[in-house]
Amino acid sequence: MSVPTDLEIARTAASKPIAEIAHAMGIGEHLLQPFGSDVAKIRLDAIDELADRPRAKYVVMTAITPTPLGEGKTTTTVGLGQAMQHIGRTAVVSLRQPSMGPTFGIKGGAAGGGFSQVIPMELLNLHLTGDFHAVTAAHNLLAAMLDNHLHQGNELGLDVDDITWRRVLDVNDRALRNVVIGLGGKADGVARQTGFDITAASEVMAILALATSHDDLRARLGRIVVGYTAAGEPVTAEQLQGAGSMAVIMRDALAPNLLQTLEHTPVIVHAGPFGNIAHGNSSVIGDLIGIRGGEYLITEAGFGADMGAERFFNIKCRASGLVPDAAVVVATVRALKAHSGAYRIVAGRPLPEELHAERPDDVEAGAANLRKQVENVRAHGVTPVIAINAFPTDHESEHEVIRRLAAELGVRVATCTHFGDGGAGATELAEAVVEACDDPSTFAHLYRDDDALTTKIETIATKIYGAARVEYSAAARRRLEIYEANGFGHLPVCIAKTHLSISADPSLTGAPTGHTLVVREVRASVGAGFVYPICGDMRTMPGLSRSPGATRIDLDPDGRIEGLS
Repeated sequence: MSVPTDLEIARTAASKPIAEIAHAMGIGEHLLQPFGSDVAKIRLDAIDELADRPRAKYVVMTAITPTPLGEGKTTTTVGLGQAMQHIGRTAVVSLRQPSMGPTFGIKGGAAGGGFSQVIPMELLNLHLTGDFHAVTAAHNLLAAMLDNHLHQGNELGLDVDDITWRRVLDVNDRALRNVVIGLGGKADGVARQTGFDITAASEVMAILALATSHDDLRARLGRIVVGYTAAGEPVTAEQLQGAGSMAVIMRDALAPNLLQTLEHTPVIVHAGPFGNIAHGNSSVIGDLIGIRGGEYLITEAGFGADMGAERFFNIKCRASGLVPDAAVVVATVRALKAHSGAYRIVAGRPLPEELHAERPDDVEAGAANLRKQVENVRAHGVTPVIAINAFPTDHESEHEVIRRLAAELGVRVATCTHFGDGGAGATELAEAVVEACDDPSTFAHLYRDDDALTTKIETIATKIYGAARVEYSAAARRRLEIYEANGFGHLPVCIAKTHLSISADPSLTGAPTGHTLVVREVRASVGAGFVYPICGDMRTMPGLSRSPGATRIDLDPDGRIEGLS
């Protein structure tokens, strides 16, 4: 008997009318802008109209450091949301929108998996309501206005060699990472080197995820810094007179999207900021609505707790003012084995067969990563819960290693089979999360707003990454000085590094300590509201593999999508 694909499962599911899903959250039809029968945008008026409803417990889903193939964090988020109704609770799930670059690349879509999915799966992974296209258009409008400003005489005195605003596109295309524009005659613009990033890496996307209103969106767009003068003074989108038109393009995109799971749990899908360069979390607007829509709001942060969760606590929660009640740390046997250092795992290739053999000692060897990620959650005063995302190739002896570690740490732990069993397979996790949310909260940001940028960087490096010290290149130090002088020093920091290690070196598995974090470059996303130091070689425009998903996605003779994963 063949196992149905995610797409087959999603396609055969019976959905409820989206107005019925909204009604369960206390949202009336007058607050919806329908996109067919299965998706709707929620008008921002919902924030005020829901203000008198009880505030939900706020839960963030994070993880150990993942393997290149991921560990099912989105699937676990959806499974937990579905499981709440199995134990008599109500929940809302809040997720990022998938980028089409990875959808057609190695990773595939991000609707969850198996019987813990968001539907309609095809629409979620392909365009949805067009928010990504709005981000692309707004970003590139500003790029066009910038180059037009140069062409018209450069009245603001932009240093052509210090322009930081590139262009974006929602595809994986390595050939666009570095390009020369303005070639041809004088009428074709000023020739200069620039490049493309993927749309998820756009500062406009990060702004979409952090804005709290149309006014806030407009103000943040105006603060975008596109480059600097020869004297080091920032030049903004407001000065280029582009922020107003950008806000018009982004107006409808600011409204979050409402979907549902296979078991009809409400799901708010909104924004999709890059997990390496940006904060990697879904939108503040979505959470401000979802926090009044049920007893529990379950959101997801990108990559491991050293990355997405740290940014959730120190960037997103700063912007929203919301306080988390618990954090789920997803762990898999295969990833813990990988952190033993005994296996070679390559993105786009099958996992090594020996990874599936019963080897509890390898789980024990890699468990230092789980221990550290639990510590990273606790460093913010948040109660962690360990979720063992079980795979059919796991062995009971390997799960027992994780349970023993949880007992040693004094942390609740639950084994989940939600991929195959839906919400019923995550009820143990749901019960553990309910208990954890009742623990007293001592949540606190890791650093203060008025700390120096170097202090913020070094606090994260030593407390979260286990580094012994931080080194800065001369260029990075100069940028930090310029940012402090320009009044950006109060901003939080978003350290751009590999997601494959707690350190900035992807080859260091487990929980490395004593290493040096080398900051080679620093950039500022002033509109979004953070400074991001860059450690290592960060690719903001992915490339396609030798056999990308795009080669397997097609239409069948009836016009239905096939091959989407």
